[in-house]
Amino acid sequence: MMTDPIADMLTRIRNGAQARKASVEIPGSRLKTQIAELLKKEGFIRDYEVKQNGVRSTLVVHLKYTPSGESVIQHLERVSKPGRRVYAPVEELRPIKRGLGTAIVSTSQGLLPDRECRRRRIGGEVLCIVW
Repeated sequence: MMTDPIADMLTRIRNGAQARKASVEIPGSRLKTQIAELLKKEGFIRDYEVKQNGVRSTLVVHLKYTPSGESVIQHLERVSKPGRRVYAPVEELRPIKRGLGTAIVSTSQGLLPDRECRRRRIGGEVLCIVW
């Protein structure tokens, strides 16, 4: 039984990038699809697709690399965990790596990058940070 599916997703992406894989397959869910959408909008992955296998779905994340072959994702870290939830008001949401990275925050208005949270002046649960 998997206790933290988000950490599993991030680990699969991290391991796939380290092994220079073109894409990684992850058991699908709506939350994981929303995280993949944010990673795509922020420019950390090339694309993603959802494949239906009957009632189960698989999320295929296509990783992104620089022209020199280096992974665009340098660091991917789970912040809020099932055993220790991390909530941050908007005042505590600081730019990650001076704006080069992003934090994915679960808010009352859905999943948002930290930049958008500061613009809308809302806080929430910090799921992960990436740069």
